[in-house]
Amino acid sequence: MKHLLMALTLVAAPQVHAQPETAGLDTLSTVEQELQTDDSNFTFTESQLGENDDMTSDVIRINSATNVYTSQIGWTWSGIWFKYRALDNAYNDIYMNGVQVNNPENGRFSYSTIGGMNDAVRNKDDVSPFETNNYSFSGLGGSSNYNLRASQMPAGHKVTLSGANRNYTLRGMYSYGTGLSKEGWAFFGTVGYRWANMQTAAVKGTFYNSLSFFMAVQKIINEKHSLNLAAWGNPTERATAGASTDEANWLANDYLYNPYWGYQDGKKRASRIVNNFEPSFLLTWDYNLKEGMKLTTSAFLKFAEYKSTKLNYSGTNPHPDYWKRFPSYYYYVWDDDPNKERSYDVDAFWSNYNYWKDESYRQINFDELYFANTQLNKTGADAIYWIEARHNNHLMTNLASTYEWNIKPGAKFSAGVQLLSNRGSHYKTIDDLLGGQYFHNTNTYLVGDYQATSTEAMYDVNHGYQRLIEGDRYGYDYDIWNQDVKLWTGFSMDRDIVHSFITGKIGGRRMWREGFMRNGLFQDNSYGKSEKAHFLDGGLKMGTTINLGRGHAISAGLGYEYKAPGASVAFMCPEMNNDFVQDLENEKVLSAELGYAISNKWFRLNVSGYYYHINDANEWQQFYNDDSNSFSYNSLTGVKKEYYGVELGLKFRITSSLDLLALGTYSEAKYIDDTQVYWMSSTTGEINQELCHNKGMRQSGTPLAAASLGLNYRIKRWYLNLTGNYYDRIYLSYSTNMRYERNLKNAGRYHGGEYDVPAQAKGNGGFMLDASIGRQFNVAHHPLSVNLQLCNLTNRRKITTGGYEQSRSNYSVTETETGSADPVTMRTYNFEKNAKKFYALGFNFLLNLNYRF
Repeated sequence: MKHLLMALTLVAAPQVHAQPETAGLDTLSTVEQELQTDDSNFTFTESQLGENDDMTSDVIRINSATNVYTSQIGWTWSGIWFKYRALDNAYNDIYMNGVQVNNPENGRFSYSTIGGMNDAVRNKDDVSPFETNNYSFSGLGGSSNYNLRASQMPAGHKVTLSGANRNYTLRGMYSYGTGLSKEGWAFFGTVGYRWANMQTAAVKGTFYNSLSFFMAVQKIINEKHSLNLAAWGNPTERATAGASTDEANWLANDYLYNPYWGYQDGKKRASRIVNNFEPSFLLTWDYNLKEGMKLTTSAFLKFAEYKSTKLNYSGTNPHPDYWKRFPSYYYYVWDDDPNKERSYDVDAFWSNYNYWKDESYRQINFDELYFANTQLNKTGADAIYWIEARHNNHLMTNLASTYEWNIKPGAKFSAGVQLLSNRGSHYKTIDDLLGGQYFHNTNTYLVGDYQATSTEAMYDVNHGYQRLIEGDRYGYDYDIWNQDVKLWTGFSMDRDIVHSFITGKIGGRRMWREGFMRNGLFQDNSYGKSEKAHFLDGGLKMGTTINLGRGHAISAGLGYEYKAPGASVAFMCPEMNNDFVQDLENEKVLSAELGYAISNKWFRLNVSGYYYHINDANEWQQFYNDDSNSFSYNSLTGVKKEYYGVELGLKFRITSSLDLLALGTYSEAKYIDDTQVYWMSSTTGEINQELCHNKGMRQSGTPLAAASLGLNYRIKRWYLNLTGNYYDRIYLSYSTNMRYERNLKNAGRYHGGEYDVPAQAKGNGGFMLDASIGRQFNVAHHPLSVNLQLCNLTNRRKITTGGYEQSRSNYSVTETETGSADPVTMRTYNFEKNAKKFYALGFNFLLNLNYRF
């Protein structure tokens, strides 16, 4: 048995355990525990790093040590961008030394801000939604509190070297900690670098350069007082990849086809590059008032600079995946057109197919763009191609204080306050004119209805018909201010066999917009400060666990939350005016959970069922609208959703060296009613009202069904693992525009008073095999750990990790002189069947070595 397992697992890499097992279950050696718990051996996917601009949200990392399921899924299902309970990252609250660090505008935390500093952020307390904690009212997706005190960091030196074929190919890290000296001082620091160029990165046309640093110093003044100062950041430059249709992937013979790069003077150049740097500072004062009573106060400051570039144009669309460049633009390839109403051009289909065989055709031709702009220079005309940069910068401050009181054995009381202020600065600049000399700060979509020099077409009336050069701001320039105050309290008690808790919060939010450009369509409502919106929010949560004896326990929880909307969904069109969304309300969330657990020396089992009902949620989208030849700003209000499912985690000790691990979930996360939509056209400024038939649409970008079976084998200083994962029910982000009532009628989907709503696009699930091997050696009397991860051993390239339906129409609109209902013509290209998708990496590996001394 041992030799067979050794042979199987030598082809793969260690499954990382986020937390060591609880006492009494495992008796692993220190070496074996380190091999399992060293998450510096893990390379996050783009989604987990918060570094994929085409995805709408990050994953939630849940890591509660008391539950087999939640402690394992963050690592085991990382390759598929799995989201805990299909929730958006905004429902997962992240704290550092008791102060919340989620982005106040969208509520999310980006793990990229702590990427490359693994040793500094290893010490944290994770709780699931109905577990007690001493630092917060736990979020719907759980909460985590990172302990960044220098005295809690490991002492000594550590060097880590890694090689991989993922989003980066090389990584190096160095950490040093002093531990706590006799004088009460402690210091810890780490520095790291991650790198890949356009020849070595896993996805063509991408690269990665990131320097990370962290340092903390702590002084324990006396038995009552301690001060800790921590600072960190990771300046990063990286090229991003885009989702593509299956037709594009087929033509390129590459499921990781990336349309965001091309050649310039024979060299590869990326069009979408992100530069991100968020230096952060955290000062913490720990005050032990007396035995069993503690006050922790933290002040947090962050300067975030984020810039993302994009190729833009006012001429012919230069993107290689533009829909008119595909063979299916000329020939209807689907089998649902029995009357042959659409056009069919066989010769054009095959001609275009042959074009796609040439890599230069299926990538951006920068040389052509430069040539077009330089020709226009000769006539004094505006450039028609350029690289724009979107800037989303933040200045965030948060002051938090937490009081803990151990009233008596088994009885704890805690309370806290958070005072937050955030200024989000949003603007566009001209990053590269691609050989052009200038262009004017005008809304080119309006040219035709208005003269280019008219005030209506100007993005900034205050500066008139403004000529712009590289580095100038254009299009929009505004700040969004967000100020929050939150009070929370919690009480827990152990009495006989029952553990119970109750926690509550109350708070307020104030937000406003300040514009720095006077938009031509909103001259009286875009420049200067908007009115201030105020929201009161709060919540109550309670739960109990009953110990039935012999390792058996049942638990139940119930909660209700009145949640203020975030600033990212509160404004109708922040790029153009100061208006708030109509009918903006607080989100109401009802949550419930029921669980059963058993734990003994050889066996651990967790089974949970949960139900969340969300009412009056607010969502916001922006996309290009074919029908109006403009960008459309869409606010969905009164959104109703349900999330429910079952979760299972099982760990069975077969022998003292061999464990079996099983994980599984089957869930639902869907809209339960059609939604009211207000949308505004960027060319008219008019607000329209629609009903979106999105009832039954599912949350996207995660499997709603997943299962895993793994074997973990330990012998002496070896750690071996083999895990098989299966994923299913992966939905893509649905298009609201496709399901508006008017558009359903235009598409011929209204019959006899009933709407034929398109089914939501889905991605491919499937089986994925991962494995690992780890070994620790003694070199010069110090431990050297070697770990090898081999993921997706069977090279399954057709498993979808996410994506989205396109929001363009399957028809073209012809205007009438009378202004009556517009006649439509069905297009040959079918947007409904050409969703854009992300696919999992094929076979990939990570070799990691770390040495402590």
